Amino acid sequence: MDRRKFSKLSAFGVVGLSEYGRFSNSFVKNKAYKYNLDYAPHLDMFKNLAGEDPIDQLNFIADLGFKSFEDNDMRKREISLQELMAKTMQKRGIRMGVFVAHEIYWKRPNLASGDKALQSEFLNYIKKAIKVAKRVNAKWMTVVPGHVDLTKNIAYQTANVIEVLKKASNLLEPHGLVMVLEPLNFRDHPGLFLSESPQAYEICKSVNSPSCKILFDIYHQQIQEGNLIPNIEKCWDEIGYFQIGDNPGRNEPTTGEINYNNVFKYIHSRGYQGILGMEHGNSFKGKEGELKVINAYKRVDKFI
Repeated sequence: MDRRKFSKLSAFGVVGLSEYGRFSNSFVKNKAYKYNLDYAPHLDMFKNLAGEDPIDQLNFIADLGFKSFEDNDMRKREISLQELMAKTMQKRGIRMGVFVAHEIYWKRPNLASGDKALQSEFLNYIKKAIKVAKRVNAKWMTVVPGHVDLTKNIAYQTANVIEVLKKASNLLEPHGLVMVLEPLNFRDHPGLFLSESPQAYEICKSVNSPSCKILFDIYHQQIQEGNLIPNIEKCWDEIGYFQIGDNPGRNEPTTGEINYNNVFKYIHSRGYQGILGMEHGNSFKGKEGELKVINAYKRVDKFI
């Protein structure tokens, strides 16, 4: 290796090596960080360091020591790209995290309404999502029931949601797949039916299926209800997946008010073997911001 180039690499640290190749250098692999929990970056989180190509990005996160990856838009990507990404993840030992299973209605009722046509549409999305999951070796898919129906009592809306989720579970169970219900906060997504973890817990208990669990997004629930560790504890047996983001700002841990050292320490203490999706932005732009994200995860993870 050229001495001047090595000096530049040393200045960047391990994470800076991505600028100088396809991330196959043995120096990078030997320096991969070993995380205590399974954090999953998303596409373009490290695009300035890794490049625009999705395959280069997957190799980059593997070289850094990340063992999982999530992509909300996976179902919308070309099948050829899905297959190539799946092949790369399998080769590099990366688990596929969540992708969004269906079209979400942000401004009008969907599953809460009880409308049979909308239920049928949702179930068709689930059938298509099963094919995507098999193609990319995914286990989890995100489900958001949509907006409240202001013409119906909340109890009837809840019954409608449970009814269609039972049908979706019947489709997913034979394949060992899991839809994870994501409560979203009132500030960023006003008017949605599902907003709190106890509500999601009640629905999952009623559906009573291994294919219907909670996606506990720590960012959303800090805004919506706070009391994070006690609520995680109470919902524990129905949580299938976590997502991460600090508040305010929805950026990497250490940039806001959430004590991620303690939150991660609790999750780890419970023997959690699942994925924690890094569904947040970067607090700074460009390469500097991407380095800050990587270093933030090392800081909060090392105290577990």
